[in-house]
Amino acid sequence: MTTSVDGRRWLVTGAHGMLGRDLLAVLDEVPGAVVTAVARKDLDITDAAAVLAATAGHDIVVNAAAWTDVDGAETAEPAATEVNGTAVGHLARACAVHGARLIQISTDYVFGGDGTAPYPEDAPTAPLNAYGRGKLVGERLVADVLPTDGYIVRTAWLYGEHGRNFVSTMLTLAADRDTLDVVDDQLGQPTWSAALAERVVRLGEAALSGRAPAGIYHGTASGQATWYDLARATFAGAGLDADRVRPTTSENFTRPAKRPSYSVLAHDRWADAGLSPMADWRDMLAQALDRPGFVALRPD
Repeated sequence: MTTSVDGRRWLVTGAHGMLGRDLLAVLDEVPGAVVTAVARKDLDITDAAAVLAATAGHDIVVNAAAWTDVDGAETAEPAATEVNGTAVGHLARACAVHGARLIQISTDYVFGGDGTAPYPEDAPTAPLNAYGRGKLVGERLVADVLPTDGYIVRTAWLYGEHGRNFVSTMLTLAADRDTLDVVDDQLGQPTWSAALAERVVRLGEAALSGRAPAGIYHGTASGQATWYDLARATFAGAGLDADRVRPTTSENFTRPAKRPSYSVLAHDRWADAGLSPMADWRDMLAQALDRPGFVALRPD
């Protein structure tokens, strides 16, 4: 699929995913040039030759393609790392050949989760799981191959209308269960994919105009919350009784991949690109819950 945008030529990978679809919606509102949207069936990003051909003729590439099964990565780490790490190197090298910028979507899971204050963009990394290790491989390849044209946007706790996620799951379960037990000992920043898409496009525009230095940016909502806080806010925002949500601990929800207990990110680098930090997570959630995809999930 190809549409016009801003006098520049954009390539969006992972275009059928939750973030990819929101990116296309944002780009569709920007007048001008050409946007090429490719899904997995259109482009296998692990194929270096195919990536080199696909990136030709573009000014900027936004890589929203990823292995997103965090637990599945624990038993398939080489395959997950090929997508989240090695393939990112293919994209970076192709952008270097064609003179394009690259925006790579990464994750809070590159950190160890033992912090007590928001992680700055240059904080030491220490991923706890296979997914985080693979994403860190991708980050390092972007930095090595594209030191002046590579952009890494770390995000976290992403939810949106176009895919399975925590908020949609809470609304679905609300129709079937009287109460829900939700983890209250992990801190993070619930982030709406549509808000992230808007921010990524603004960063891309700033990069193309020379206003944004390359490097790492933290694309998460302001503030912080536990999963329990997010579940209660989701219920309240949907007009449901938030007291139906009960707090519990991570010990009661054993999963293959270890999750960090603290995933709050700092946002200082946005100022370097002339942008403010993203909105508070509560304001994002309120806007998201008014969107048709979430309204349709609300129990009668």
